[in-house]
Amino acid sequence: MNILVTGASGFIGRRLVELLAADGAVRVRAASREPLIDPLEGVTQTRLSELASDDLGSAVSGIDVVIHLAARVHVMRDTVADALGEFRRVNVRASRRLAEAAVAAGVQRFVFVSSIKVNGEATAIDRPFRSADAARPQDPYGMSKHEAETELRAIAAASGMELTIVRPVLVYGPGVGANFERMMSWLHRGNPLPFGSIDNLRSLLALDNLCDLLITCTRHPAATGQVFLASDQEDVSTPDLLRRLGTALGKPARLFGMPEGALRWLFRSLGQAEAGYRLCGSLRVDGTPLRDLLGWQPPITLDEGLRRASVAFLAARLTQAAGTIEAKVTIAK
Repeated sequence: MNILVTGASGFIGRRLVELLAADGAVRVRAASREPLIDPLEGVTQTRLSELASDDLGSAVSGIDVVIHLAARVHVMRDTVADALGEFRRVNVRASRRLAEAAVAAGVQRFVFVSSIKVNGEATAIDRPFRSADAARPQDPYGMSKHEAETELRAIAAASGMELTIVRPVLVYGPGVGANFERMMSWLHRGNPLPFGSIDNLRSLLALDNLCDLLITCTRHPAATGQVFLASDQEDVSTPDLLRRLGTALGKPARLFGMPEGALRWLFRSLGQAEAGYRLCGSLRVDGTPLRDLLGWQPPITLDEGLRRASVAFLAARLTQAAGTIEAKVTIAK
C-alpha cells in the first residue's frame, strides 16, 4: 500500500510516518513544507510549500491512501486580521484541491483529520459528543474544519473515493506543546495549583493511540463514509489528570481548592480565558462506533500515554539544562 501523509513534519505527522514506515507492507510518501529532520529509510519526501500549489498531482501520483493532517491549527491568541479567511484558505480550499488531485490520480481512500471543535467547545458532564450530533463549531478553526468536511463529502460522493473523517480531542504525547506542556511545567516546578475542587470530565487522546487509529482507518472496510470521535476512551477530571501526570513526572501534584468562578476570573485576568475554560469545563466524546464498527481499542492506556509524554518532556529539560551549562562554561573561558 502506498500512503501519502500531509503535514508529515508536524507533531502528529512525524510519529505517524515513523509508525507507518515500520510496516514493511507500506510505502510512505511524506509531504510537508519543511524537510523531515531525521529521514527514515523507505520514506520518500515531497516538499509542498502550499497545498494549493500546482504540484499536487505529483504528490498523489501512485498513492492508494491519503492521510491529510496538514492544516492551519487552532491558536489561543490569533493575531491575523481575518482569521476565518486564513483558516478557510488553508483548511478548506487547500483540502479541496488535494482531494480533487487525489480523485484525478485514482486514490482509493482519503482519511481526513478534522477536530472535535466541529462538534463544539464543551459538553455536559453526563452527555458526551456523538458522531451523529449536529455540528456546532464556535470559532474560526472549528468552522473551517466543518466546511472542509462538507467539501470533502461532496467530492467523495461525486467520485466514489472513500472518505473517513476523524475528529480527535486534545492530543498529547512526546513533543506536545501549548497548554499540556504548560501543565507539565507547572508540575515540574512544584507550583501549588488551584484546581483541587474542579469537578469535570475531559476526553484526551494519546499520540500513539491517534496514529494507531489513523492506520486502522487506512485499511478497515467499515471505516468508509464514517465520522469517528477519537479519544483514549478513559475520561479524567482536571485534578485527577494533574495527579496522574505528576506521578509520571515524579513530581506529586500540589493541589488546593478555589471556587470555579474565581478560577475562571483569574485566567481571564491573565489573558488566558480559553485555557481556564478548558481546565474547568467538561468535554467528552463517545467512542462506541470505534469499538462497534472497527473493533478498535486504544493500544495504550492514559497512564502510559502520560508516561511517554513525561519522559520526552524531562529529556528535553535535561538537554536544555546541559546546553545552558555548556554556554556558561564557554562564556567563562
